Amino acid sequence: MKSLRSIFIFAFLGFAILEGLFANQQQIFAIQYSKLIENRNNNFHAEIEAIKEGDLIFQTSRSAQSKAVQLATKSPYSHCGIIFRDSHELYVFEAVQPVKRTPLKEWIARGKDGKFVIKRLINAEKQLTSNVIAKMKEIAQSFQGKNYDLTFEWSDEKMYCSELIWKIYQRSTGLEIGKLEKLKNFDLSNQTVKNIMKERYAKSIPYNETVISPVSIFKSELLVTVK
Repeated sequence: MKSLRSIFIFAFLGFAILEGLFANQQQIFAIQYSKLIENRNNNFHAEIEAIKEGDLIFQTSRSAQSKAVQLATKSPYSHCGIIFRDSHELYVFEAVQPVKRTPLKEWIARGKDGKFVIKRLINAEKQLTSNVIAKMKEIAQSFQGKNYDLTFEWSDEKMYCSELIWKIYQRSTGLEIGKLEKLKNFDLSNQTVKNIMKERYAKSIPYNETVISPVSIFKSELLVTVK
């Protein structure tokens, strides 16, 4: 009987010790996880501070037409916008439906896997003065609320993403960020692209329409990658 009681006592003590060790490991893990999240947040805040007004941001969109844009332009980037600051908050001015401003964190979270690339004008410190940034915002404001351009026409009636930021830069600085092309210059052979083209244009595809793509801006020699 004493032997059985001893076994129960030792078993109980063993379970108590294991439970204590497990609880301690949980506490250590919780502290490590908390520090990891804190470091990520600190790094994110540091990166946010490094962003400047006039920076251009690119991502892989999760929109219905994103795959077609990627295939036609041979680039992973299918959406872009221009970054401005309102008081202390950064936002992305973008052409969606409709043209609008979106908080930076929200814009990043909306892209595929939360990944993005930020590009900056060479010598931005000298070229993008406070007066130029003010002019950029004034031009951007003139586009706010316009409908998204599903047919990629080169007019100001409607806007698509790369057209919006190209025109903001060109009209405020005189610089052409990215090479203008014709619709016929893109790879329109993939069936996914063909389906979008048929949906948007039926049989009247405007092959000679002037177009600016996200990747054309992305590859501009006037820009450098900052993030």
